[in-house]
Amino acid sequence: MSQGSTICPHCGRLIDSSQSSCPWCGAARPSRMAGIIESTGGDNGNFLVTGIIAANVVFYLLSLYLGREPGGSLLGFLSPNHNSLMLLGATGAVPVLEYGRLWTLISASYLHGGLLHILFNMMALRQIGPWVIAEFGAGRMFVIYTLSGVAGYLVSCFAGIAFTIGASASVCGLIGALFYFGKSRGGSYGTAVSSEVSGWLVSLLVFGLIMPGINNWGHGGGVVGGILLAKLLGYRERRPQTAVHQLLALGCLLLTVFILALAAYSALFDSAPVIPAPGQDQNCVRRPR
Repeated sequence: MSQGSTICPHCGRLIDSSQSSCPWCGAARPSRMAGIIESTGGDNGNFLVTGIIAANVVFYLLSLYLGREPGGSLLGFLSPNHNSLMLLGATGAVPVLEYGRLWTLISASYLHGGLLHILFNMMALRQIGPWVIAEFGAGRMFVIYTLSGVAGYLVSCFAGIAFTIGASASVCGLIGALFYFGKSRGGSYGTAVSSEVSGWLVSLLVFGLIMPGINNWGHGGGVVGGILLAKLLGYRERRPQTAVHQLLALGCLLLTVFILALAAYSALFDSAPVIPAPGQDQNCVRRPR
């Protein structure tokens, strides 16, 4: 392959970038812009998933640098404080509906409240992400991950959740997408997928009911968002990737990078006021020096 290679968005096989269509399945070759995103789904989706996990880890460490809660319980071990999370883009009814910080609907998916919080979410993403990429492709997976997180947080806002963070709404979106895939595909494989994912959904519900501080509205909104997006976007076996899918994936990627970069810059160098916690005096809020 003298001019490089890319991944077919339909069958997932490697093809020569000079070919106008896939020699395996006949699908049209994706554009170079789309190839930037879709190629990250190679190696069973590990590169894209690793990139998302890396962004989460970087923002977790940055949140600890900006401010950490003293002590804390096991679940709250190594927890960023309220100020640092607000600076980096925690979301909820207060930031979105009272302060108009709509961009936090994306940034909050890359923030976590403690070591176990990020560990559990990233372990789930590592397990589920490559599976979704295998069935939907890297581009559609990232669209589902991003927009189902937004959907989960919008539901949280209108349900009155004041402040919320974490990748779980986005991860729940991936679970919802797999649930739709299994039900839509049918057959022995589809039935096995939907059966396994149904077990995850039940576990999510039980965990949310017995554990304090769980944003069940975000989880539920993420699952429903993932199901709707999977139905709208389709999956590889039934619908090849189109230019619309490519543009959506690229748009989600650029918007996410822009928002995270702006949040990090503002948190470190800007002088805008921080949203106070409930009962906290605005005059007591201080930025790190």
